[in-house]
Amino acid sequence: MPKTKFQDVIFTIMMVILMVYAMICYNIAISMGGLSNKVFLMAFSEMPIMCAVAFVLEFLVVGRVVKHLTFKTIDPAKTQPIFITLMISALTVCFMCPVMSFVASVLFNYSGAENIVSTWLQITVMNFPMAMFWQLCYAGPIVRKIFRTIFKKQLAEDK
Repeated sequence: MPKTKFQDVIFTIMMVILMVYAMICYNIAISMGGLSNKVFLMAFSEMPIMCAVAFVLEFLVVGRVVKHLTFKTIDPAKTQPIFITLMISALTVCFMCPVMSFVASVLFNYSGAENIVSTWLQITVMNFPMAMFWQLCYAGPIVRKIFRTIFKKQLAEDK
């Protein structure tokens, strides 16, 4: 896990890019009725705005709330690191998925104010299982491996 503010920024950027890209591809595939090769290219058009929103939300709000809740709930001295990582990852999805689904509802699926809540709830319910699975099984482990590789020397010094 990141130890400095710089490391936290880099970690967050990597996680945001991997999570946002996957979730955009997932949502485009759903709206198109299935996955095709063009989905992977189409996703890049939504990346700038969604990555910016996700980074700001995660770095300035959600990350702080998640860490507070995690360390209020469990004692890091008595808990294996994997369980801390899993709790942080799961709580991040629990907060980010509904918020990012709302942003996507407004930006890409807006069909009038009268439908915003139902659209948001539908998108959140469809996205949540994918976001949790993707985070716990792929994005989280991949980003943590890349992060440990990039910051190998600094992380070793911190021990």
